[in-house]
Amino acid sequence: MVDEQQVRRILQTVKHPKVQKSFLDLGLIRNIGVDGDTVSLTLALKSENSPLRKGLEKQIDSVLRSLPGVSHVHMEVTALNPEEWEKIFPPPAYQGIARVKQIVAVASGKGGVGKTTVAVNIALALAGQGLRVGLMDADIYGPSIPIMLDLTGTPEPLPDGMIRPFDKYGLKIMSLGMTAQEDEAFIWRGPIVDKMIRHLLGNVQWGELDYLIVDLPPGTGDPSITIAKAIPSCWILMVTTPQKVALADVRRAISLFRRYNLKIIGLVENMSSFVSTPGAAPLNIFGHGGGERLSREYDLPLLGTIPLDLTIRSSEDRGLPLIVAEPESPTATIFQGIARMIRNVPGASCSPASSQ
Repeated sequence: MVDEQQVRRILQTVKHPKVQKSFLDLGLIRNIGVDGDTVSLTLALKSENSPLRKGLEKQIDSVLRSLPGVSHVHMEVTALNPEEWEKIFPPPAYQGIARVKQIVAVASGKGGVGKTTVAVNIALALAGQGLRVGLMDADIYGPSIPIMLDLTGTPEPLPDGMIRPFDKYGLKIMSLGMTAQEDEAFIWRGPIVDKMIRHLLGNVQWGELDYLIVDLPPGTGDPSITIAKAIPSCWILMVTTPQKVALADVRRAISLFRRYNLKIIGLVENMSSFVSTPGAAPLNIFGHGGGERLSREYDLPLLGTIPLDLTIRSSEDRGLPLIVAEPESPTATIFQGIARMIRNVPGASCSPASSQ
C-alpha cells in the first residue's frame, strides 16, 4: 500500500518548465491525501485556464499511477491570487533571490540580546548540515557581521550588473556594512532603507540557496517592518533574553509581525544562564524561564536556550564564530539543534544539497 512519503517523493519529478523546481517545492501541489488506492491533491496554478494545465494533469496522473498500489488519482485545480503568485515567482526586482528556497529573518524586540550572534551561528550550522546557505546583514544601525566573520573589502560587481557576495565558511555573505566606512554612521529613513534592502535582495547574485538568513535591525520600529515586508515569503525567528524588559519588547515585535501576516517559526532564548567555572551551579544573570513563558503565551516553539558563553565573545572578536572555533562545544551543539528544528518547520522543503 502506497504512503504519502512515496507520493511526495515521486511528485518531486514534476518540475516547473521555467524555473526547474518541482511543483511540490514551489507549493503548487497541495493537500496531498492517500486513501487506499486513491491519491488526492490540489494543483495551484496562475489561473484555471493556464496553458500548463492539461499537460500537468496528465503528467501528475501518470507518475502517480506508476506507483504500485495506486489505481485512482483525484486532482482539483485552483487559481492563485496575485499576492500568492508574486511570493512564489518574485518579480524582476527580486531576481537575486529567485532561486532561494526559504528566507529566515532573525529579529529581536530590542538591541543587545545577541540577535546577530544567533543569525551567524545558525547560518553556519545549517551550512554544516549540508545545505546551501546565504547570510544577509540588514542591520542598518550597526551591521556587525563583517567584524564577526573578519570580512574586509568591497563587493565585486559583475558584468551583468549583479554583485558577487563574499564567500566564507561555506556561506554566501552580504552586509550593509560593506557599503560604508567602519566609522561611518548610517542615517537612513524608511524609503532609503526599503531601496537598499531591495537592492541586496535583487542585485546580489545569491544563486541556488536552501536558506537565506537575514539579520534584521533590533527593535520594533519602522525599519524592521519595512525590511520584513520587503522580503517575499519570509519566516521570522525571534531572539530574546530571559529578562522582563526584553520579553516586553519581544511581545510588541510579535504583535507587529503578526499584524503583517508574517510567519513566526519560533523563539530562541539567548544568555539564558552563566556557568562561572566547570561544575558550578548556573547563574541566572538575566532571569529565568522567560523564553518558556513566551512560548506558552504565544503558542510558539522554543527552539533553543543558549547560555552566556564567554567563548562566543572571544571567538567573534577574532572573526571566528563559535560554530567554526569550537564546533564540538556544548553551545555549538545547541545552535546545531536549532538549525535542525528550523529544517523541520512545517512547510520546509530543504534537504542536504548533496541529495538534491
